[in-house]
Amino acid sequence: MKRFVALISLTGEKRRGSCLNRQLGLVARAKAGDADAFQMLIHQEKANLYKMAFVYTRNEEDALEIFQETVYKALLSISTLKEEQYFTTWLTRILINSALAYLARKRKVISLSKDMIENVRDTGSVRLEERIDLLEAMEELEEKYVTVLLLRFYKDYSVKQIAETLDCPEGTVKTNIHRGLTLLKKKLKGEYFDERKNSCL
Repeated sequence: MKRFVALISLTGEKRRGSCLNRQLGLVARAKAGDADAFQMLIHQEKANLYKMAFVYTRNEEDALEIFQETVYKALLSISTLKEEQYFTTWLTRILINSALAYLARKRKVISLSKDMIENVRDTGSVRLEERIDLLEAMEELEEKYVTVLLLRFYKDYSVKQIAETLDCPEGTVKTNIHRGLTLLKKKLKGEYFDERKNSCL
């Protein structure tokens, strides 16, 4: 039985390695100007990109516009991508920046979808009771907190990955996750208060 489990694990690792190598090959080709390779990369990422954009906007048309803007910006700048293994992180950063810029232009209030809420898990340090209405509370958080919570719980990014995506120190990420969750709890208790913006976003 142990041998069988080990074999399955090894097979899974080989498949993941094969997928990674395939993506790296596509990224290299896309950087060299291969439009088909770029299209294949976007096809692999489009579902996650659109879902993330929709979480920010709660509007299909706005989410689609952000997605299209992200793809366009990525196409223009993919030749500048230095580390091919970080393509997904790089693309996610473009989407986040595009979403925040779009929201600033439209002056829209962020409203998170139920899909994100269903993916929120216990962090081990802060536990939010299931009976709490997270959806309404999240709508009043600042964008910097929404972004880190979104990446941490919706995308399941580590603190290091979030820091790389947002191009800010890991300490800032940890602080914003903690403050975001703290503000969320206080909001749910009727004690929500505004905080000054920090330098992460």
